[in-house]
Amino acid sequence: MSGTSVEKMSESEIKSALEDLPKWNEVGGELQRTIQFDDFVASMVFVNRVADAAESDAHHPDILIRYNKVTLTLSTHDAGGITGKDFRLASTIDDMVG
Repeated sequence: MSGTSVEKMSESEIKSALEDLPKWNEVGGELQRTIQFDDFVASMVFVNRVADAAESDAHHPDILIRYNKVTLTLSTHDAGGITGKDFRLASTIDDMVG
């Protein structure tokens, strides 16, 4: 996967990296994915796993929880956009949900 630095990626780099993460979209200069679970408890278990992964990488997503749907939004505020850190966390999240 391309883009592992904390420099803001170009549109072409983002488009290329998104090919490896087809469940993610670029929305307003951020990466976003919504995942549906069986129920609220499953959503919360997942969110806690994401929190642990995010904390270990010191990179924290915006998380919106709506009962059994979790929307994750990733960007690197210090870089002013999407970076390799966002794609690494997105890939980690994908590994959690399959």
